[in-house]
Amino acid sequence: MKPALLSAVILVAAATSLSASAAPVLYSGVSGTRSATANFSVTGSQLQVVLSNVSTSDVLVPTDVLTGVFFNVLGNLALTPISALTGGPTYLGTTNVSGAGSSVGGEWAYLNSLSQYSANSGISSSGLGIFGGGDVFPPGTNISGPASPNGLQYGLASLGDNQATGNAEVLGSELTKYSVTFLLSGVAASFNPLTAITNVTFQYGTNLSEPHFAGQPEGGTRSNAIPEPATLGLVGVSLLALAALRRRQS
Repeated sequence: MKPALLSAVILVAAATSLSASAAPVLYSGVSGTRSATANFSVTGSQLQVVLSNVSTSDVLVPTDVLTGVFFNVLGNLALTPISALTGGPTYLGTTNVSGAGSSVGGEWAYLNSLSQYSANSGISSSGLGIFGGGDVFPPGTNISGPASPNGLQYGLASLGDNQATGNAEVLGSELTKYSVTFLLSGVAASFNPLTAITNVTFQYGTNLSEPHFAGQPEGGTRSNAIPEPATLGLVGVSLLALAALRRRQS
């Protein structure tokens, strides 16, 4: 093979490899008025998980509160929780407790080596009979309620929540609107969420018997999840270069 053609082939292969390397993946799920997303991405040696309650409906009862996400990690990789930061304000009824970007590490927990919903990993603000005080994110400060994750405290209210409405348990619990960003360390640079994260399930309420439903990756299936636009452009340019070289050599 001629050097120029070989270089073009290598560029195409590299671009194709890039499209499959460390690609973020967004899972989403809908059940009735409940709607949630979980975005998994890698930065350096850290896995970032952004959990969001994207429903536009009001939160009226505890089962409208998104309290956890379960997911399967290829190889049952044990990660180390680093931080949990809110994407919106936290409030108790109509009173704001803290603003966006606040640490809620002591109210959310992480575990691996699970066997829940065909998943080996989970993050939750409620104990669910699984998570305990030793599983919380740093700094581990107990902000509200018992030291162990419990009840609705710091679960996710919906994007469309009205702070002034809801039953007594909803209005009497600190809720975060509408997302939390979690960081966990211990992944390799080659870790690819697009292929390494599967079996995502969203959990609502404070009991495993309460509403939960599966999430699907963006595009509907793992095989047709959409690569990043920049990656697509690089692949396209590489293919055009290869085609031009072939025309000159014919």
